[in-house]
Parts: sequence; structure tokens; C-alpha cells
Amino acid sequence: MSMNVVTLLYLIASVCFIQALKGLSHPTTSIRGNIFGMVGMAIAMLTTAALIVQLSGGKAMGMAWVLLGVVVGGGYGAYRAKTVEMTQMPELVAFFHSMIGLAAVFIAVAAVVEPWAFGITPAPVAAAVGVNTPEGAAVIDGFLRYAIPAGNRLELFLGAAIGAITFSGSVIAFGKLSGKYKFRLFQGAPVQFKGQHMLNLVLGLLTIGLGLVYMATESWAAFLAMLLLAFVMGVLIIIPIGGADMPVVVSMLNSYSGWAAAGIGFSLNNAMLIVAGSLVGSSGAILSYIMCKAMNRSFFNVILGGFGGEAASAATGAKEQRPVKSGSADDAAFVLSNAETVIIVPGYGLAVARAQHAVKELAAKLTEHGVTVKYAIHPVAGRMPGHMNVLLAEAEVPYDQVFEMEDINGEFGQADVAIILGANDVVNPAALQKGTPIYGMPILEAYKAKTVIVNKRSMAAGYAGLDNELFYMDKTMMVFGDAKKVVEDMAKAIE
Repeated sequence: MSMNVVTLLYLIASVCFIQALKGLSHPTTSIRGNIFGMVGMAIAMLTTAALIVQLSGGKAMGMAWVLLGVVVGGGYGAYRAKTVEMTQMPELVAFFHSMIGLAAVFIAVAAVVEPWAFGITPAPVAAAVGVNTPEGAAVIDGFLRYAIPAGNRLELFLGAAIGAITFSGSVIAFGKLSGKYKFRLFQGAPVQFKGQHMLNLVLGLLTIGLGLVYMATESWAAFLAMLLLAFVMGVLIIIPIGGADMPVVVSMLNSYSGWAAAGIGFSLNNAMLIVAGSLVGSSGAILSYIMCKAMNRSFFNVILGGFGGEAASAATGAKEQRPVKSGSADDAAFVLSNAETVIIVPGYGLAVARAQHAVKELAAKLTEHGVTVKYAIHPVAGRMPGHMNVLLAEAEVPYDQVFEMEDINGEFGQADVAIILGANDVVNPAALQKGTPIYGMPILEAYKAKTVIVNKRSMAAGYAGLDNELFYMDKTMMVFGDAKKVVEDMAKAIE
């Protein structure tokens, strides 16, 4: 197989990846996008396997390890895709990002140790006198050494550093997002201490400095020290970020993992890895920008732990018990059945209760009674971008009933009922009040509806740690309990 054929196959795989991203941009084309992605990855993997066999002269003893990795990784991926719960999707994504970062680190380390095995063309070095050495190699202090060109050293440094930050940062993000595992130190609330930002700055400069030292001297010690600092930086960058900002963190780490892969692709002269990494990196960066815009935050503020600290303090302090108007599922069903327009606002609590199918049934019964039902989706609802869209798609909710925030906000004022299921921060009017930690964050304007029904397990604060004035309004009815049972009871009462 000629290199022209390899390049052509990689190009076809790249086109498939581009079509995959295009398809995944909308629920109606997401299945097609996934198919394109799988086809592209299959082409890339088979081409790479054939290339390994060819370059090894048909022996390819190492292919057994490659196949083992494909079987183990592919098998685990298929298992997780089939068994993952909607509440576990955010931390699963963080876990995948961490694996991509760690893979980039391993490849970079291997390339530094044995560059000739990765197709990195060694630069000529002064060979020892009287020693028969391979081209581009030299005996130095009794060891056969290959020199790596300066350009490759820069790419390895960047790819390894970004990969290390992605790995350790994603591990912390996994802990913050997880509602099941015992990551008490990092879960939800930000971890902050005096001089934190200055420490991050110093470590960042040291990491860059050690990387430059490695570029200049090809020192393994400098490379390993740079890696260690990068791992530490990944932890310190993510721990001060509050729970309300975690959707941005997920997309940011997604971008990091892509750039790490692209950096390693340049080092290995692998066009497929460069294209795939660049697609992931750029799309993740764009998504991070969209998330920050949806929260009215600057990307720089989020990275520096821009908000969450004040909210966390407020959440941990003593709160005054305030009266709320509560009702039963039957009361809520009566209000819903007498409405003309109902807007449903899903949140993370809906995912926890696995109530998406029950909500679809409730909406169907309301529609049978002549009620117009719509769903309102906030860009950062849940704990990852698109979490609620995936949740509703799993229940096969009609796409024409699902509206993004900018398209539905103008209709809350005319809606008879806004029913909020497990959402909190994304409907909190505190975002309209100066001085609050989430001031300026665009919200779903559910408070404008004529009647508001809120389902929650308790009066606990949301992920941002703030009390929600919407729950105390005269027109708000709180219905406490598990979302699935409450919604099912509402549907029965409407019958």
C-alpha cells in the first residue's frame, strides 16, 4: 500500500469526521452524524493497522498489542454506551477526556525515548570516532542516542503538557460531576486558598520554562519535570471552579484533549491525528465560548474560578426558613389540565429520577386535552452541554416541541403554566440582581408565567449554592417528591 493510498484513506476518514460534527449539531441528524463518525474511525484504524504491518515487513509482532487495545477499549466503550445512565453522562465524558489526555502523554514519552520507532526523522549528531552507528545516531556516554529535531521537540512538549493538564483536570472534573462516587474533597463546591492564582501562574511559567529547556537540550529530566508540573496544574486549574461552571469545564477539557492529540499528530507526522485533534479542539473551544456566552461569563473568569466561591459560602451558611406554597400531584394536575399553554423546564433532577419517559406521557395526555405543550432548554441545564437535549431525545420527545432558551423566553409571559422539573439555577431570578454570584447569567424566564409549578425533592439550593426566589412567589406551587413518581401521579390524575 503506497503512501498516496494511505493519505487518500486518511482524507476520506477526515471528511467523515467533519460530516459527523455537522450531523451531531442537531438532534434530527445526530444518528447520521454518529454513523459518519464510526465509519471514519473504522477507516482510520484499519489504515493505521495496515500501515504498521507494511512498515514492519509483514511481521508486526506488536500488532497483537494493538489488537488487544482495540478489543479492550472498544469493548469497554460499547459496554458503557449500553449501560450508562443519564445522570452519569457528564462524568463519563470527563473520563473519556482524561483517557485522551493520558494517551497523548504516553505517546509523547514513548516518542521521546524511541523517536525512530515513531517515524520521527532524527537530526544528524556528532558520531563517536571509530564507532559504526546508524545514520542519525551517536554513541554518547556508552548509549546509542538519536537526536529529535527541534520542531518535533516543541510539538512533543506541547502535546505532552496539554495532555497531562487534560488528564488530571478531567479526573477532578469527574469527581465534581459525579453524584455517586465519594469525591467529597472536590465534589460540587470550589476548593480555594490564598495565593492560588499566583501559584498557578508560577507553575505555568515553570512548565513553559522546562519545556523550552527540553527543546534546547533534549534533557529527559526537564521533560519529566515539565510533565509532573503539568499534572499538578491540571488539578489546580479545575479545583477552584464551582459547580455552576462545570458545563463550561467539560467543553473546555474536550478542547484540550483535541489540541493534545493534534500536537502529538504533528510530532508523528500523522495527518489523520492532526485533523481529528484539530476538529475536536476547535469545536470544543467554540462550544466553550457558547457556554460562557450563555452564562454571561468570560472564559478567562471561568478558568480562574470566576464564580462559585461566594455561592458556596452562602450555601454552607445558616439559612432562614421561609414559607412556601406547596401542593400535591393532584393539585398540579388540576392546574395543568385547565391550562391552554404549558412550558416544561427539565433539569438535572429529572435525569436523576429517570423521569423523561413519564414526562413524555404527561405531555401526550395534556396534548390530548387540547393543551399546547413545549419544552424549554437552557444551554447549561444539567451538568454538561446538551444534557437535557440527550435526555429528551432518549424518550423520543418530538423535536418540534423542544425549544432553546432564546427561542422560548418570549413565550413565558403568555404561558398559563411553567412546570419546572428538577431545575434550579437556570430559572433563578437572582441572575437579575446585581451583586449575586450569577448576576448577568441568562435564565429561562419561567417567573413570567401566570402559574409556576416546581417539582423538587427538597428546598435544597441548586448546584450554584444559591437560594431561588422563584420558589417563594405567590404564584408558585411546590410539589415535593421524586420527579418520576410525581409526574406519573400527575398523568394519572389527568385521566
